Amino acid sequence: MHRTPGAVQNLHGILLCSIISHIENGLDNANFALMDNRTAMHPGVKLRHIRAFLDIAAEGGLTAVARAQGITQPALSRTLAELETLLGQPMFLRQGRRLVLTEAGALFRRHASAAVQALEAGAAALRPGSSGTLRLGVLPTVATRFLPRVVLRFREIRPEIVLAAETGPHFHLMRLLREGSVDLVVGRLPGASEMAGLSFDHLYEEEVILAARADHPMRARPAPEALAASPVILPPATALIRPVVDSYLAANGLAGLRPALETVSLALGRGICLASDALWFISRGVVVHELDKAEMIELPTGARFLSGAVGMTRRQASAAPGLADFAEIAAEVAHQMP
Repeated sequence: MHRTPGAVQNLHGILLCSIISHIENGLDNANFALMDNRTAMHPGVKLRHIRAFLDIAAEGGLTAVARAQGITQPALSRTLAELETLLGQPMFLRQGRRLVLTEAGALFRRHASAAVQALEAGAAALRPGSSGTLRLGVLPTVATRFLPRVVLRFREIRPEIVLAAETGPHFHLMRLLREGSVDLVVGRLPGASEMAGLSFDHLYEEEVILAARADHPMRARPAPEALAASPVILPPATALIRPVVDSYLAANGLAGLRPALETVSLALGRGICLASDALWFISRGVVVHELDKAEMIELPTGARFLSGAVGMTRRQASAAPGLADFAEIAAEVAHQMP
């Protein structure tokens, strides 16, 4: 994968024109015509080549990208080899176990990212009813206080854009993000294995707390003792916060604790806690209003590791309407939070 002499200079004039040859057959059938200021490059470069290249560049390897795309690693390797053959030069060098961009690869990445963004914006403009819509995936941790503040401020400066919010569990929203059904997901930081081809903008840190009704009979007892004597509500096994909760339980001799219920739903968890002696491991943002109104209290756990990053996850090549303004407003609101 050494650099071909003159390859970088030949790439400096590249202009990527996104061509959709058959809209009804989907974007994956679109060919990219890659041209410099003198001659056209091979027209066989397809969108799958570009997406694979961008994902590999972001991840620095093939394994995680192949897993995220649901294909085998040899198939992904063939896609990369096809792209390098069509372009006539290597895009990556191998350094140990990582793939790093060549100078030509870094230059091509800038152009490829811009081209995919332009293609996505063009496809969105052609989709009936989607023009002027920013589609959000919303996790429970931001739905109660943080996101409403962002939405209201966004409406003040971009009233022409419709915000369409999709709620659901993390794995569901991440699938929608990869499919292009939502433009970004606002919530917890995904696992490293899920981040191929995606980027995460950190907004703030949020704790997982142990919540109970205000007059809970074990409210003055240490958290491990209260947990052993009370019904417990845990996040579902698929929730991002479940591993840190399991770690806390194991560290306090409660590994294998059988929950009364698994949920991150505010309506369900709140209702059960207020009507019983149940204790609930939940992100603070979900029950922030209940804490403010003293309907519920937090039992101190003393575990600093029960916290994590909250932010925005999006495709690296995304050009949805209003996305940049939304991200800027979200960062401002996060900075102003106590």
